[in-house]
Amino acid sequence: MSTLVRTGDDLGPAKVIQVREPALGLEAALVVDNVARGPAIGGLRIAPDVTLEECARLARAMTLKNSAAGLPHGGAKSVLAGDPRMPPERKERLVRAFAHALRGESDYIFGPDMGTDERCMAWVKDELGGRAAGLPVELGGIPLDELGATGWGLAHSAEAAAPFAKIALAGARVAVQGFGAVGRHAARFLAERGAVLVAASDRSGTVHDPRGLDVAALLALKAAGRSLAEYPAARILAADAILEVACEIWIPAARPDVVREDNAARLATKLVLQGANIPFTEGAERALAARGVLVVPDFIANAGGVICAAMEYAGATRNAAFEAIAEKVYANTEAVLREAERESRLPREAALALAERGVRRAIALRRHGIL
Repeated sequence: MSTLVRTGDDLGPAKVIQVREPALGLEAALVVDNVARGPAIGGLRIAPDVTLEECARLARAMTLKNSAAGLPHGGAKSVLAGDPRMPPERKERLVRAFAHALRGESDYIFGPDMGTDERCMAWVKDELGGRAAGLPVELGGIPLDELGATGWGLAHSAEAAAPFAKIALAGARVAVQGFGAVGRHAARFLAERGAVLVAASDRSGTVHDPRGLDVAALLALKAAGRSLAEYPAARILAADAILEVACEIWIPAARPDVVREDNAARLATKLVLQGANIPFTEGAERALAARGVLVVPDFIANAGGVICAAMEYAGATRNAAFEAIAEKVYANTEAVLREAERESRLPREAALALAERGVRRAIALRRHGIL
């Protein structure tokens, strides 16, 4: 993992902390991007190839996401280098050691992200006595991954975006890249609205059926710890073949930078809802816009998870959290796309303007001693 963040501006990052414990094999980092709106909240990601640069980009995405959602929190991200499928005992040791190393860092609230879950947040809470969201129900949490908070938000983003993309949700073909905590729930909630899942992918490959896949059967496979390649009576393609599946709605719910300038032309869709954080490069979004593909940015479309985590941290109920997700994500998607259409600009540009206004307003208020 590199030792310097080479990107930054007047908004951040405010703080970068790297943690190494060679005896444990722990290599991790925290980037606190901005705390003008309040203590930063952002997930802990575990992956073998995490970098400090990626962590900084994700932290900025959280600053923008929390601001756009109107949350009293700044943005941060933490990463831990390792295989997320490591033995549970080893994962617990590493997560606890990382949390313990950050015990004095009051600017950061942990949340779950790729490779971590409610159990990991319970370990963090145990180490810190607090400063964790996305906890198990037994600890007063709202299990956002289990309930599908981010997927719930994506479904409401789809409802708001569909008219701008000139499609109807009922009967719309959907392809989901990454059938994990975000992707599988997005598929479920969209199917409940009449959309048809025609393709989904995980590490094992892409399962594809233009007539429609059985979402319940796919959910059962994943719940049993099995791969999508075990789905019967469907065509199994290479994992990256998900890029070329003809559909109306395409949802990236996997890793960063999966769509770039070199492969954006492979997408055959009308609407993209970014379920993952930073899943497209800027050049890819511009190329897709030139082809008339509407892309709803990550920090607008996938804000459901952090809204849920922040409301849990504030003591809200599950019902209140999900009502807030539906309202905020729908309204922000509609506002951003309307602004983009009116000003003839990319949705991301309109979304950045919305989110940055909130951060800069908070900075100004703090400067005058109001916050």
